[in-house]
Amino acid sequence: MTGTSAINFTHSVTERLLRYVVIDTQSDPASPTCPSTEKQKQLGALLAGELRAMGITDAHLDEYGYVYATIPANSDKHVPVICFCSHMDTSPDCTGKNVKPQIVRNYRGGDIALVADPTQVIRVADNPALSDQIGNDIITTDGTTLLGADNKAGLAEIMDAAQFLIRNPEVKHGTIKILFTPDEEIGRGVDKADLKKLGADFAYTIDGETAGHVEDETFSADAATITIEGVSTHPGFAKGKMEHAIKIAAAIVDRLPKTTCSPETTEGREGFLHPIAISGALEQATLGFIVRDFTDEGLKEKEALLESIAKSVMKDFPHSSYRMEIKPQYRNMKQVLDAHPEIIDNAMEAVRRAGLTPIKGSIRGGTDGSRLSFMGLPCPNIFAGEHAFHSRTEWVSVQDMEKAVQTIVHLSMIWEERA
Repeated sequence: MTGTSAINFTHSVTERLLRYVVIDTQSDPASPTCPSTEKQKQLGALLAGELRAMGITDAHLDEYGYVYATIPANSDKHVPVICFCSHMDTSPDCTGKNVKPQIVRNYRGGDIALVADPTQVIRVADNPALSDQIGNDIITTDGTTLLGADNKAGLAEIMDAAQFLIRNPEVKHGTIKILFTPDEEIGRGVDKADLKKLGADFAYTIDGETAGHVEDETFSADAATITIEGVSTHPGFAKGKMEHAIKIAAAIVDRLPKTTCSPETTEGREGFLHPIAISGALEQATLGFIVRDFTDEGLKEKEALLESIAKSVMKDFPHSSYRMEIKPQYRNMKQVLDAHPEIIDNAMEAVRRAGLTPIKGSIRGGTDGSRLSFMGLPCPNIFAGEHAFHSRTEWVSVQDMEKAVQTIVHLSMIWEERA
């Protein structure tokens, strides 16, 4: 089978997305619990219930907010068990409460002004992907919240594909696992994932942007923390004695590269060193950084640069001290995926069969798949169609979501065909 014309797809993916996005599932990085917010379980319970209503009897929500489900094999072949994964939480960067989705039917081009806040405009200049959406239906918010297509589009697409496979037993496939995770947006999406219970050989996150894209590479990521111990004295008698920890921290930030090595000055395969937090008082201050690069060597170079900047600054404050701590976060999944080329080959073929031109790329960020790959479950990323995520101008195309559903179905078939 080489195209979608041989399969009669009927989609409910749009209705699913509209149902899911109105549930507030923002995660909270300050919370120590798993999930970080109990409200994520509300969506998890809904998804598990919908899966059981399809006839997937083992679908359930566990105590940590993860949804597990199994679509049994209907093939006699020995087919690798594949998993489709998406996350339920939305970013804490922008409110996800009281989402009011809007649909722009038959988009004719141009900027899209959002109805509840005219200052919020989805501009073509900022969203070149809109040029490929003429005639399509665009889902946005009213401008007061994010949409949550990151990653509820992925949820809706997996759910729609699952419904299709259940209703069409003539479409042969191996055992298919479904995993929906909490807290991906705060880097804790697989902290409590039970891979033994999941029982998959390979996985795919459905959490990418432009239709047709398959991503086999992410940043490698570390967190860096610099703690500064200054010298505190009474400000009225401080001359020649005080060494202000906040000012030392500010000097370190000021000496970071101005035209390179930052998110705002890099693109493509360039990494960066990015301050994300500063706190403290006269005697002690703390700087938080994230360090990103596609290679471990690049991470080490940036961390060495940061330490050299700190040491240089400290020369001006001889009675103060600092310490720098590095915490690994995740690694480039390509290090694992290159040993299993069939995972990407099958995904690229599935995109072709869905009628799109496949494009293999890299992510300037991470996914649950980054960590899953190093936990023993190789896991690249497939497009979900989401754009301008983490913002009030987030949008997704109905037609792109439908293509994602078709890609999931074809991918399930391809693993069975090639077994």
